[in-house]
Amino acid sequence: MNIQRFSIKGCILGVDDPKLQATLAQIHETPERPRCLCVPGGVEMYVAHHRQFVIKRMPETGSQHHPGCPSYEPEFRQSGLGELVGEAVLESELGSIELRVDFPWTRTTGRGVPRGESQDASEVEVPRRRMSLRALTHFLFERAGFNRWSPAMEGKRNQGVLHKYLQEAAESIVVKGVALTERLYVPEPFSEAGKAATAQRRREKLAVLRPRVGLNPLALVIGEFKASDVTPLGRRVWIKHMPDAPLLMAAKAWERIERVFAPLFEARDADVGQKVRLMVVALIRARREHTYEIDVASLMLTSEHWIPVEGIHELPLVQALVDQQRRFVKPLRYDARSAASFPNALLLDAGASPVPLHVVSAYLDPKEQAAKALALKSGDDTQWIWRTNESMPELPARARP
Repeated sequence: MNIQRFSIKGCILGVDDPKLQATLAQIHETPERPRCLCVPGGVEMYVAHHRQFVIKRMPETGSQHHPGCPSYEPEFRQSGLGELVGEAVLESELGSIELRVDFPWTRTTGRGVPRGESQDASEVEVPRRRMSLRALTHFLFERAGFNRWSPAMEGKRNQGVLHKYLQEAAESIVVKGVALTERLYVPEPFSEAGKAATAQRRREKLAVLRPRVGLNPLALVIGEFKASDVTPLGRRVWIKHMPDAPLLMAAKAWERIERVFAPLFEARDADVGQKVRLMVVALIRARREHTYEIDVASLMLTSEHWIPVEGIHELPLVQALVDQQRRFVKPLRYDARSAASFPNALLLDAGASPVPLHVVSAYLDPKEQAAKALALKSGDDTQWIWRTNESMPELPARARP
C-alpha cells in the first residue's frame, strides 16, 4: 500500500502530512479516535505521546488492518505469543503492558531455597503462565519491529538502530513492578573516538546493579555474541560493541550453555552463504564494582538483518524474501513447545490476506516433523510449502497496487 492515511475529525491526513502533529494534539486525551483507512470503513486507533504524538493500534486489532499496512499485526495464534496473551502479557491500559516472567529481578544474599510446602497453608494459588527470558526477548524484538521486513528497511538496520528501537520497545513495559527501561541495556555502536563517553553512559545505566541491604538487583543485557575466553577464574564472554566490558561466568555454567545451545553455536559455521548473528540475552549482576557476572543466559539466532530465526533451515527463505524485496513478518516461537506449528513467515504483499510460508526440513527432529505436518494439514489452499530437499518454489506473486 502507499502512505498510511487516517480519518481524523472528518479530515483525511497521511502519516507524512505536516498538519498531523497539530491535529493529534487537539484530540489527544479526548474520546476522539483516528481511523486507519487501510481497509473499507477503517480501523479504530488511539493517540499516544512519547517524544511526539503517534497513532497506535488498539489492543488485539492488528489483524483487522490490511497486510500491507504498517499497523498490521498477525493474529496471536499464528505465533507463540497467543499462548501468553492474557496470562503472561497483560495490557492494563492503552500502551501500558505488564509482563509476568519466570526469572527474578533481584537475588537475595544468604537466603536458602525453601524446602517442601507449608503444612498450614490457608490458600492455594492457581499456577499462571510466565514468560521465559527467550520469550521476553521475542516480545521485545517483535515490539521493536525486527521480526518484520519491507524493502524500505534495506541498508537501515545496524547496531544503532538495534539499540534505539529495543530501548524504545521497552518503554511502557513493567516487569515485577519495575520499568523495563530501567533494567535493559543494549550496547551503543562502538567507536574509538567516542569510547570513553559510551563507557561512562554504560556505567551510569548499570549503576542499578549496586547491591543494597542484602539485595543484588539484576539487569538485562541484549547483544551480539563475539567470543569467549578462558581465565583462571572462569570465562569471559565478549559482546560486540562492548570491547571494554566482558561478562563473567563460571566455567562449568558456560560449558552447559555451549551444550544446550550447541546448534546455535554451530550455525555460525554453517555453509549458508550469508551472515548469521548469535544474540546473547543475559541477566547480569555486579560481582564487584563495575564487574558484571552472568546470572542467567539465553541465546537467539538471527539473520544478518536481526530477524529472529529458529534455525539455519529458515535462512534461505528469509534471504530470498529480502532479496526479492518482499514484505513479510516472521512469527516467533516465544515459549511454545514447537515452532513448527506456525508458519515460518507470513507474506504481506500478496493480497488482502497474509500468505503462510512453510519450510519443511529433513533435519527437523520427529516431533517437529509431526508438528509441521499437522500445521500443513490444517492449513488452507493459500499456504506455500518448500521442502528443503527440493528447489525452492517461486514465491506467491505480489498483488497489484
